[in-house]
Amino acid sequence: MNNQQLLEKAAPTLLDPQARELIASVQWLPLDGPVADRYPVVRQGQGPLVLMLHGFDSSHLEFRRLAPLLSRDHTLLIPDLYGFGFCPRHPEASVGPNAVMEHLSHLLDQLPANEPIGVIGASMGGSVALELARRHPQRINNLLLLAPAGLDGRPMPLPPVLDQLGVWFLGRPGVRKGLCRQAFAEPDTSVGDPEVQIASLHLQVPGWAKTLAAFARSGGFAGCGEPLPPQPLHVLWGRQDRILRAPQKRAAMTLLGSRLEEVDACGHLPHLDQAELVAERWRSMEVQR
Repeated sequence: MNNQQLLEKAAPTLLDPQARELIASVQWLPLDGPVADRYPVVRQGQGPLVLMLHGFDSSHLEFRRLAPLLSRDHTLLIPDLYGFGFCPRHPEASVGPNAVMEHLSHLLDQLPANEPIGVIGASMGGSVALELARRHPQRINNLLLLAPAGLDGRPMPLPPVLDQLGVWFLGRPGVRKGLCRQAFAEPDTSVGDPEVQIASLHLQVPGWAKTLAAFARSGGFAGCGEPLPPQPLHVLWGRQDRILRAPQKRAAMTLLGSRLEEVDACGHLPHLDQAELVAERWRSMEVQR
């Protein structure tokens, strides 16, 4: 069973109706790199282009609550980042930040060159968004980052054995559920079987463990905050974020200043805890531009 068949088979079994709707909009686009293949990209709506980038060890399903709010008057493109989600895994290919960026550059090549693109990046996707804006300054016009991870510090590659141990740990059902609960502001009311199911679905993709270990050995995204790109930029950071530590928050506040807005009743996932507020902020940025 290939990844497309896996996703299509799983879709009717998902407990969250918004997740089922998002999967129904997945297109498998032929892209040239890092390895030529067909890759999953959600395409929804009509209007200005908005590219939405998910976080570490996640998928496009992260945006299941935000997508319906923005697709009314935007064209949404929600790819699975290379090496993550339901992307095909290629044992012969290198995995890491450079591969993620190359994959997105090939996706941009499929879009009209004269059409501006807004970007919403969540967690690791926030660092990806900043790097994309620096690489394509003429194409990216707005940036909204949601609890961005990897703004400070430096890459810290995990050595062999530790990378395998980390992946084994992340694959344990109890750990998966615990991390899911930790990501929400109010886990007792926000996290149930639908959320845990979505957070674990992509682990069924062949090569998930090997690819994730390879990404860990690469050191991942770090130190991506500087220099800040010139495009308009706003950041939402949940006051109840229990994923990013206090030093990371202080570093982000120092770097971003008034661009950073703290949000009440919000954990590490503003696009899930406060989807309507995120949509509101995006529309405000468009008006101000």
